[in-house]
Amino acid sequence: MVSQKLRRGLLLLPALLLAGCNTVVLNPSGDIASQQGRLIVISTILMLLIIVPVLVLIVLFAWRYRKSNTSAPYEPDWDHSTKLELIIWGAPLLIIIALGLLTWITTHTLDPYRPLSRIDAERPIPPQTKTLKVEVVALDWKWLFIYPEQGIATVNELAAPVDVPIEFKITASNVMNSFFIPALAGQIYAMPSMETKLHAVINKAGEYEGFSANYSGAGFSHMRFKFHGLDQQGFDDWVKKAKAESGTMKRADYLQLEKPSEREPARLFGTVDAGLFHDIVNRCVEPNTVCLNKQMSTDLNVKPGQKHE
Repeated sequence: MVSQKLRRGLLLLPALLLAGCNTVVLNPSGDIASQQGRLIVISTILMLLIIVPVLVLIVLFAWRYRKSNTSAPYEPDWDHSTKLELIIWGAPLLIIIALGLLTWITTHTLDPYRPLSRIDAERPIPPQTKTLKVEVVALDWKWLFIYPEQGIATVNELAAPVDVPIEFKITASNVMNSFFIPALAGQIYAMPSMETKLHAVINKAGEYEGFSANYSGAGFSHMRFKFHGLDQQGFDDWVKKAKAESGTMKRADYLQLEKPSEREPARLFGTVDAGLFHDIVNRCVEPNTVCLNKQMSTDLNVKPGQKHE
């Protein structure tokens, strides 16, 4: 027979295995991620209102109507109960209505394309607050971040000031990827020739993990970067440090960076070509290449049968 201590140890084993788990998704540091985490918890509780009673009743019925329990009523002709029908169908219906309403509301309030209306649950965004703009490019297999207003770029390193709204513009150079910082907000796809957006804010200073959440080839596992939540002075110092770097992110530099590589170290670039992100999206970084938006505009304005150069 297994001893009582061993049985208790086996029962505690799952808890010990879970002790090393990082629950950042349910304990994030950004307001958008906090709202998303709360949505997960509420949705799970609503579903457990049905699941838990069903599991309990399965055990209860199996025990009550076991073969050896001769005192349990035996009614082979029973086929209907209005009360049971109301409970069986009414309770799940109410849960579905609640989940549907909750989903509809949060789908709009947490739309990643929607500019933020608050810093956190207790603070609206102050008037005249300037949004930090960051352009994100998923490469094989690293991340390029461009700060167009600061005139700098980074590889595998991202920083933002605390309590300042951030607007991410996201694309990819080659294959579809996924931009994900669990502490900040939910994942957003990065797709070539397309631009997706994400609005978010970080509320606590610290260093957070960012990575690709969509398989994109051999070096996918190493598509990780650090996201630094800094106070305003710390962010300004970080920008000055980047500007002091001699590295440049011109079109020729980008074309070299675009080539597949793994385990790229974090790097800062003191200058970046204006409009580089636009040309990456429209696939016209290389010299003498027509941008897709111009090509589509030309095709749209040419009448059927009309030739154009």
